[in-house]
Amino acid sequence: MNLNIEKLPEYTLIKVVDSKLDTNIAPDLKSELVVIAGSGESNLVLDLSNCQYCDSSGLSAILVANRLCKNANGTFVLTGLTETVDQLVKLSQLDTVLNIAATPEEVKSFFQNPAV
Repeated sequence: MNLNIEKLPEYTLIKVVDSKLDTNIAPDLKSELVVIAGSGESNLVLDLSNCQYCDSSGLSAILVANRLCKNANGTFVLTGLTETVDQLVKLSQLDTVLNIAATPEEVKSFFQNPAV
């Protein structure tokens, strides 16, 4: 599994470098998310701009990230959705549950304007 992890002032950016977020990648991603959250990070951004394919185990990893952030009173944002992955997220109705940003500027807006 290839991940680029960058700690920024407002959040930690996790970019999946692989083209597939599937049963081969998702367990490692989940483990990494737990480690990051365990180190005290409550705001995560998952960038899937390189992913052309995602299956149910990939969606499960995304939901783990969302749950970890919620449990830590933080914010999870999903970004960089390709058309195929975006269709899957919408089909599974996760677009009604997750914070999804189309652009890096939109990602920043989730952290500059915290909900009251």
